[in-house]
Amino acid sequence: MPDATTTEPVIIADIASAADAEAFRVLNEEWIGRFFTLEDEDRKLLGDPFGQIVEPGGAAFVARLGQDGPVIGCVGIAPVAPGVVELVKMAVSPDHQGHGTGRKLIGAALERARTTGAHRVVLESNAQLASAVHLYEAFGFRHLGHDEVAPSPYARADVHMALDLADHSASTASTASTASTASTASTEH
Repeated sequence: MPDATTTEPVIIADIASAADAEAFRVLNEEWIGRFFTLEDEDRKLLGDPFGQIVEPGGAAFVARLGQDGPVIGCVGIAPVAPGVVELVKMAVSPDHQGHGTGRKLIGAALERARTTGAHRVVLESNAQLASAVHLYEAFGFRHLGHDEVAPSPYARADVHMALDLADHSASTASTASTASTASTASTEH
């Protein structure tokens, strides 16, 4: 794998092949296994991202180094209710974290959510993933109150967030980039 300091541009694209689906699965299984236990819902989504995320009206993205380079990150948006999508299965290879790939993936996912008519994006995470939670906050996601949280298929989900797209313009991504860079820098020390 190329060094994280490579000058290759990071390209975000829709998942398009069995190899992309395999990279989507492997990247997610690696981080989940590092922090938690793979759960049934993980296996379902990761075993068939086309059938479980894309075909029901969502989208799945991969981040690659250069046009034909290796996949270094991924994310999906899955419809959960009319006008509502869930940001799912965000992963960035450890060698490429802290270089803006996560910001690019979230930006692409939010843009697709907007163009497909979603008015809200929800997500579930875990407090142990502080860098990820800070990144979501930088994009304007807010923590949901207990009375706003739907039951989760994930035992590890203890952070529930939402972003109302009508309240946030494209300029949010610029603000998120600046805030996230500061957040990442402060958590790396």
